[in-house]
Amino acid sequence: MPTRQLAAILFADIVGYTQLIQEDEAHALSMLERLRQVMEAEALTHQGQIHELRGEGTLSSFKSTLEGVRAALAIQIAMQETPAVPLRIAIHTGDVTLDGDALYGDGVNIASRIESLALAGSILISERVYDDIRNHKEIQTVSLGRFHLRNVKDEIDLYALRHPGIYTPDSTDLEGQGEKVIQKSILVLPVINLSRDPEQDYFSDGLTEELISSLSHLKQLRVFSRTTSMKYKGSTDDIRHIGAATGATYVMEGSVRTQGKQLRITAQIVDAQQDKQLWSDTYKGTLDDIFDIQEQVASKIAEALRIQLTEDEKDTLQKRYTGNMEAYQLYLQGRFFWNRRNEDGLSIAARFFEHAIEKDPDYALAWAGLADTYNLLGEFTNLSRRELHPKAKAAANKALELDPQLAEAHISLASLLMQSEWNWTQAGKEFRTGIHLNPNYATGHHWYAEYLLFTGSADEALREIAIAVELDPVSQAIIKDQGMTYYYTRQYDKAIEKAVVALALDPDFVPVHRLLSLCYTATGRYDEAIAENQIWGQRTGNSVKTRVALAHILASAGRHDEARYLIQVVSAHETLTGNDYRGMALVYVALGDADAAFDWLDQSADRHEESLISLKVDPKLDPIRSDPRFTALVLRLGLSEDSGEW
Repeated sequence: MPTRQLAAILFADIVGYTQLIQEDEAHALSMLERLRQVMEAEALTHQGQIHELRGEGTLSSFKSTLEGVRAALAIQIAMQETPAVPLRIAIHTGDVTLDGDALYGDGVNIASRIESLALAGSILISERVYDDIRNHKEIQTVSLGRFHLRNVKDEIDLYALRHPGIYTPDSTDLEGQGEKVIQKSILVLPVINLSRDPEQDYFSDGLTEELISSLSHLKQLRVFSRTTSMKYKGSTDDIRHIGAATGATYVMEGSVRTQGKQLRITAQIVDAQQDKQLWSDTYKGTLDDIFDIQEQVASKIAEALRIQLTEDEKDTLQKRYTGNMEAYQLYLQGRFFWNRRNEDGLSIAARFFEHAIEKDPDYALAWAGLADTYNLLGEFTNLSRRELHPKAKAAANKALELDPQLAEAHISLASLLMQSEWNWTQAGKEFRTGIHLNPNYATGHHWYAEYLLFTGSADEALREIAIAVELDPVSQAIIKDQGMTYYYTRQYDKAIEKAVVALALDPDFVPVHRLLSLCYTATGRYDEAIAENQIWGQRTGNSVKTRVALAHILASAGRHDEARYLIQVVSAHETLTGNDYRGMALVYVALGDADAAFDWLDQSADRHEESLISLKVDPKLDPIRSDPRFTALVLRLGLSEDSGEW
């Protein structure tokens, strides 16, 4: 009697089997027999069942998604051994009907369609499979995008498994019965403050940010970040130009006027390619109605763009983080100053977030804002991340205690676990959770790219940082770190190109000069490296780090006596602070003094310096990478020995 069940469906076939059997029947049949033996062994090992086994289509099912994926990896790796069998595999988890040995249903159809896109040597999986395995660190995946599959109603996100010995395609490789979905994208222009009081800018900017945040949770819509939005504050550029410059398919414009507690908001959606208005409306009320108005605007945008909302997405748009209007306005002011990304702005932001929490201790967003503030104080000032860590982690944990679905808090916690605790396993889980909850969060992709890079997944890091740039194409910080990713992967010319782009966006963005100095040192352009290091030092005001970096450049240039003199002066007369011990180690590496280098690296590890997390990929450490002490240090940081070598 037929029974319905949920199963992981594995579909596979030998690419070009029909032609092979016509050209060399014996060889084709030997490949099929080899596949049969491997599949039967792996089905037995992983509690699976083979339903069909023939060259043009091999079908099996597994009770566990994880076991199905493990079986697929084992099968594909075995098929790559000489003589290789050109096998392609797809897995989908879905509802099926089992009738004896026969298996059929939508789940089988979807697995078959996914398999038709795969290439020889690869394994493709659906989003449902990805959701089941994404917390298993030993299984690595690459996102391929969203696809229309023939005779399949819903669009499906596809991923490829990434594993040594198998082929990992990208979305441009895929072929077969599917078409990649060009995702709708929207740029929310800064809401215009029509009030006479310019101090109300925090409210209009905050409203912009809240709309961006709400829309970012819609998985069918790519939403540009606040940084890109704010580039157009006060701009007179027309919609077509903005659409062409950013790649946005739609643009939202709006204005707000406040008078006392009275509120008037207008909003419209414009098709950026055709410069055609799709929807507009005006909302009147009081400040107490702001949450209802935000929900209505976000819902109307989804409706105008013909986006079918899931129940979870509807709940997200209706979510109320606080009922206290005073706390809400304090939070908006906190974000207003936080976005300045400098010491004064961050210090003021912390006070506003603290006041918001005083008004509403259960305000998860305010706790997340406080965590983000402490986190950035360690990046944009000379304050120690190590000293700020307990406060930042406590705030992030409080935010998650109040709201476990707050993506930004998961990302903040992940960054803290990575930077300050070297807890790689938990950091990876938090990054993946945060990105799953808010796939449009550019900072999430940005920091996750760093995690992937430092743990040795360079190709995935480059893909992830590219997503962050796509979501926020005018963020100097993200573009600079895309350059850093190229630097760490020894692509110095590309790194310099990104530094130039970041400087063009903001000539006052100081960290770019450090990137340029590193690249010029790596390529032997020592005079230029020294000049960039000097600019960096003058603008940061940190003389110790500047001199240690200069000593490294001099040592790299072969000017060893000058380098030794400089670090001896620093050692004797200066107080070393965060990351200076690693900096001193790098100088001794360049001087060829491995014993002294490891002594300083051990001191850096003792002090838990966060910059040490680039250990596996930093080119400045290449001369000592083969030393057994280096391997011991990698393991001390909790990093694996494999990959990350160049």
